[in-house]
Parts: sequence; structure tokens; C-alpha cells
Amino acid sequence: MAPGPGAEGGGGVIRRRVAAAALALLAVTPALAQEARPPGVTPAPLADSYTFDTAEQHGVAATVVARGLPRSFALAFLPDGDLLVAERGGNLRLVRGATGPSPELLAQPVAGMPLPSATNRSFGLNDVSVDPDFAGTGLVYWTWNTVEPNTAQPDQPPQTGRFTIMRARLSGTALTQIETVFTAEQPGYPGGARVDLDASGHLWATTGSPFGAEAQDPASPYGKVLRLNADGSIPADNPFAGQPGAHPAVWSLGHRDQHALALLPDGTILTAEHGPNGGDELNRIERGANYGWPVVSLGRNYDGSGIDTARRHVDGMADPLVAWLPSIAPSGMVVYSGEAFPAWLGNVFIGSGRRGSIANTGGLERVVFNADWGELRRETLLTGLNQRVRDVAQGPDGLLYVLLDGPDTAVLRLSPAPLP
Repeated sequence: MAPGPGAEGGGGVIRRRVAAAALALLAVTPALAQEARPPGVTPAPLADSYTFDTAEQHGVAATVVARGLPRSFALAFLPDGDLLVAERGGNLRLVRGATGPSPELLAQPVAGMPLPSATNRSFGLNDVSVDPDFAGTGLVYWTWNTVEPNTAQPDQPPQTGRFTIMRARLSGTALTQIETVFTAEQPGYPGGARVDLDASGHLWATTGSPFGAEAQDPASPYGKVLRLNADGSIPADNPFAGQPGAHPAVWSLGHRDQHALALLPDGTILTAEHGPNGGDELNRIERGANYGWPVVSLGRNYDGSGIDTARRHVDGMADPLVAWLPSIAPSGMVVYSGEAFPAWLGNVFIGSGRRGSIANTGGLERVVFNADWGELRRETLLTGLNQRVRDVAQGPDGLLYVLLDGPDTAVLRLSPAPLP
């Protein structure tokens, strides 16, 4: 007769199942403890040089040009091959001979760069750009978030700032004749911002508005692409110039948090922006166009829930050229036009801070388009470094330079090299 549930045989089965469950729970407990920490990958030490393969450029050497650049955010080359590096909220640094065989990061920052009165958030220096006619003007431009006092909670750190564009003459290792070119009339989100100048003397800048509805308000300069003259005056042919209730510097609206800007010789303007949780975008900027945020989004809330008020497409609002699901945290961009990498000619390179909300999983995104800006393929480079990529620039030598912002804050030079 088979033992019943209360007999030794059945009880033994139950006891064995309970014991097995207890062992399984013990085995799971360490995993649960690990999951309690923020998800992330431990970066490996950054070698001085190494060689890797890519899909179309077979053989690339990555060589460290400079190290020790805390909170690095932006790169800008001078015509002679020296390199400016902006430390977010901090100093402007200079790498002598960055394109040469013996680059040197100067120990002392460039003199004259102002420092913010608060170090939290993104106050102070963000992006830096060199005048296309630097040889004649000596001018460099930068974006700067001016601290706005926290009058509502005086005992708490400031939370808002005023978006500002400044410029100065760079003479040797010092800035002189510093002046403010543009300041937002009202405070807003003090996020990352980019600035660049085109060959016609226009100054372009990106601003962010990740929370609230400012990005859809034409009167606000936040969540916009702005177009000014190099001296800060407003071009009369801007799309909203002269319209009541609109800011005259606005060129396009509906942007969330833009950390990348590229101006092409043919007049094409590209920006990249962070979605909330997924839905990062690469946009081709058109005059007066609305890019949707927060009415349109391909992302979700940070807790994983859907954004109730957002739709995936709205007629009359521009769709992105490229969307990333999951997020890549885009930051810094260049369209390659040199001769060193013929297989990459015309490719768009975008820095990535992390993929899928996992820390230390950044890299360098490469996107290939056809002649009509139709996406053909994508490739992610430098993922094995497990570092954030903040910016990428093309040097006067036609090589690519990549700014890492992680445990090893460094500038890398990418050059063709035979595979081992």
C-alpha cells in the first residue's frame, strides 16, 4: 500500500521539498542583495593604446591623448592642433599638440574662466566652441548656466539657472575680454547645452526642458534650438522673430534634453536629445519645426510606466531621424568628413553615456545614412571600455577624438591601424 500524505513517505517528500525551497531561497538571497545596488558594470583599466576591428573600417587604434579631466563634457580643436576640453561646471583645460606625437595636458587650467557659486547640478561651464575664423578673431564661445537663488527654500541648494552664452578671446593660456552674448530672460532647467557657429556667422545653441511644458511654449528659450548672430543679436529672418508671444531666438521647439549638436557645411543641422526612459532621438532640424516633446515621446516614465499624456506620433510634429529603444544617453556628435577613414565618410558619430539605464555601458554610436537621410545601419564602438562617452570631435588631422567621462576621464585618438 502506498504511503498517504501523513505517512513517512509523504511527509518525507514534503520535508525534502521544504528543504529544497529553503536552499533555493539561500541561493537567491545573495543575488537579491546584489540587485539592491544600482545596476552597473565595473570598467576595466584603460590601456594607453589598443587596436580593435569595426564593421567597415577594419583596424582602428585607440590611443590615450590625455588623462585626468574630471566631469569632462566637451572638446573643441584650435587650428594648430591644440585641444580645448570643458570640464562641466568647472575649468577649461588645454591639451598642447593634441594631434601630434607628444600631447601634453597643461597642469594649470585656462585662466579667466568663471566658476559658478554652486557646484550641484550643471551650473557653470558646459560646452565650448571655437570661432571658424579663430585665426582672425581669437574667439571661443561657451554655454554657461548661471545660478538662480532658491528663494522658495533658501536653506536648500539652487535648482534652476539661466541659460547663458559667453565668449572671450583666447590668448596663449588665458581668456580676455570676456562678455555675455545671450542670457535667458527667465530661469529654467540647468541642463547640458551645446553651442556652435556656422560659416555664415550664426550662433546655434541647444537648450533643454525635460520636465513640464516649456518645450512647447514659443515664448520660452528652453527646450529649443536657438539661432543668433555671433554678437548675440537676433537675426531678422528667424521663424518667430516679430511674432507676439514668441521668443525671437527660437529656431525649433519641442525638444527634451539636447546634449549633441552638429552643423554641416550644406546647412544641415543635427541634434540629439535624451528621451525620458527610452526614446532618445537624433533629429534633423528644420526651420520653425516642432519636435513633439512632451506631447510626443517614444519613451516611458523612469518607473517604467507609460507617459499618459504622450503619443508616439502627432500630425504636424516632426518625427526623429533615429530613435533608440532602449536609451543610449546621447552626448556629443560629429559627422565625419576626413580622409583618414574613407569607409566612414558622412557617418554620424554620437557619444553614448549608457545603454538601457545600466551604468558604465556607454560607447560611440555610428549611424550610416543614405543621401536622403534614410537610416541604413548602426554600429556601437568602444563598448568594451565600459565608460561614458561625452563628446567626439574630428581633429585638423582628420582623425577622431573621443572624450571619456568615467573612472578614467581621458581623451582618446582613433586612427587607422592594421589588425594584429
